[in-house]
Amino acid sequence: MTKIKNMLSVIMPAYNEENCIYQNLLAACDCIGGFCPIYELIVVNDGSSDHTFEEAMRARSENPHIKIATYQVNRGKGGAIKEGIEHAGGEYIAFLDADLDLSPEHLHAFLDALLDEDADIVIGSKLHRDSSLNYPLKRKIMSYGYYILLRILFRLELKDTQTGVKLYRADVIKPLARELKTSGYAFDIEILARANQIGCRIIEMPVQLDYKRDTSEGSPRIRLLDICSMFWDTLKIFWDVRVRS
Repeated sequence: MTKIKNMLSVIMPAYNEENCIYQNLLAACDCIGGFCPIYELIVVNDGSSDHTFEEAMRARSENPHIKIATYQVNRGKGGAIKEGIEHAGGEYIAFLDADLDLSPEHLHAFLDALLDEDADIVIGSKLHRDSSLNYPLKRKIMSYGYYILLRILFRLELKDTQTGVKLYRADVIKPLARELKTSGYAFDIEILARANQIGCRIIEMPVQLDYKRDTSEGSPRIRLLDICSMFWDTLKIFWDVRVRS
């Protein structure tokens, strides 16, 4: 187990998460503080129309490790991540989804792997043979189909670019984020394709995914419009990264 001596910045984008953001922020802090005492948890309120900001502020009043970035107009997940990176002060920067379907505990193993194997980026992979998934079949099919598309377009050896827990060295992700053009769900592939292009060492790690979101309580996180937008953004990234460069 590697001793973490430098600060970890964890970025958590949040859009209309008033029902869970308070407890999830505090739970994430409890978990992260157990293996990395020098950390900050940056929640980015992505133009929420509910009380996400107020609930995040309530959590911050209980734990000073929590920081909040907020703005009025929804920018999409990629835009929220980019905003969070601008506020991050850690030597290592992680992304974590607000629903905690993926536990912050993953970052413990990710940090060990990043340091022990001298990697630049460590990403979670639902398609890793050691992953354990409680996940709808439709989402599994979508993930595998997107993997095939990315393999054809970008020739990436990565099996899964979209799982919502990732870890980067700050000196790698900060310059990549400044050039980020995609604000939607396809931002991950833009970052990873550009990182691969400049020779970054990327490691995939297994995840334990417990899909808790009940879409009967509201609209699903990824709608048909989001899927179409993601497909179009992926083609634009392919043109920009593979064809023009």
